[in-house]
Amino acid sequence: MNRYSNLPTLRDPETLKTRYINIKYPVIPISPLDIYAFVSQGDRYDTLALTYYKDSSLWWIISRANPNQPFDSLYPNVGSQIRIPASSNTTRIIAVYELMNGI
Repeated sequence: MNRYSNLPTLRDPETLKTRYINIKYPVIPISPLDIYAFVSQGDRYDTLALTYYKDSSLWWIISRANPNQPFDSLYPNVGSQIRIPASSNTTRIIAVYELMNGI
C-alpha cells in the first residue's frame, strides 16, 4: 500500500514542488500480541516492516508506534527497544488511516 497515492496535494506554480495536505496518522493501540525488539545497527523501519509484515511500505506503522524515536528518520536509535505492532492489527490500522485521510 502506497500511503501517499490517494492523498490530496498542492502544487506550487512557481517552484513546481508538490506537497501533501494534512496527512493524519492514527494512534497505534498497544496489543498483547505486539512484538518488542532491540534495535541493531542498520535496522530501518522499512526493513523491519518487510520482515514482520512482508510489506516495506508499512514502515510508518512501526514508526508511529514508537513516538520516543526520531520522527524524521527511517532509523530508530540503535540499542533502544521498539514496539512492532502485531501484524494481525495492520488491516485495522490502515483502515483508520484511510478514514482519517479521506482515502
